[in-house]
Amino acid sequence: MASHPHAHHWTLDPDVAHLNHGSFGACPTPVLARQSDLRSRMEREPVRFFTQDLEGLLDEARQRLATFVGTDPARLAFVPNATTGVNSVLRSLSFEPGDEILTTNQSYNACRNAVDFVAKQAGAQVRVVSLPFPLRSPAEIVERIVEAVGPRTKLAMIDHITSPTGLVLPIDEIVAKVQGQGVDVLVDGAHGPGMVPLDLDRIGAAYYTGNCHKWLCSPKGAGFLHVRDDRAAIRPVVISHGANNPRTERSLYHLEFDWTGTRDFTPYLSIATAIDFMGGLLPGGWDALMARNRSLVLEGRKILADALGVPSPAP
Repeated sequence: MASHPHAHHWTLDPDVAHLNHGSFGACPTPVLARQSDLRSRMEREPVRFFTQDLEGLLDEARQRLATFVGTDPARLAFVPNATTGVNSVLRSLSFEPGDEILTTNQSYNACRNAVDFVAKQAGAQVRVVSLPFPLRSPAEIVERIVEAVGPRTKLAMIDHITSPTGLVLPIDEIVAKVQGQGVDVLVDGAHGPGMVPLDLDRIGAAYYTGNCHKWLCSPKGAGFLHVRDDRAAIRPVVISHGANNPRTERSLYHLEFDWTGTRDFTPYLSIATAIDFMGGLLPGGWDALMARNRSLVLEGRKILADALGVPSPAP
């Protein structure tokens, strides 16, 4: 780490080879400095910060994030992490006995627990699709998921990038084919932002949730929930002041999600700095950064596969 030209931007221990960026990320010092400035501003005059400044700051941050992930800011709500986004969707929907929630055997444990919890409460069933691994082509995954959709399937929760195996699923095709059968898709895109190019409106999922503190390198506790316009009746897990706010010039969606109680909002407000900083590390911007990260992953995979004498587990 110490020999890398950008190493000085991170406070990672130089004596540790930090290979697991995916779990919690690592925040560069310019982004931490921005967060520190925001916290100082908050503590200098907390009442003004929360009651007068915060809403505008959240809107500015949401606009920048919306541009980065390819959507309208009206469809985005801030959440501390993708697990909270998944819970918000699942616990806003109504399920009946006999309904099915479709997911895969590579879903993230926390989100699978949320599916099981909601299903048990409603008397619904969870249908788990076993994804092939190793696999020969993305078509294998699409076929298995689509074939599992049945007449009682109410919702499908599908990972964009699987946590256990790091597979980048063909999410555009999965969403199109599953929703083409009248079943909404909730995409757990925890690893998506900053790892792969995102165009949420093109993907078209009913719901998409992602983290900004992983590959986007924002401070910990910054994520988002994207809800399609025709599926707007999603509420936060914590019900607070926004539930009966009489304002009409602002959506109930933002009124509820933007304030679920007093907390540190600076991770959200630092997202734009993370987008700018990380996008400025290489001459080609974010496209070059994502391409370089992917090439390093493939190089590392080859080293491991050659050393272990095993074939690559995915195309």
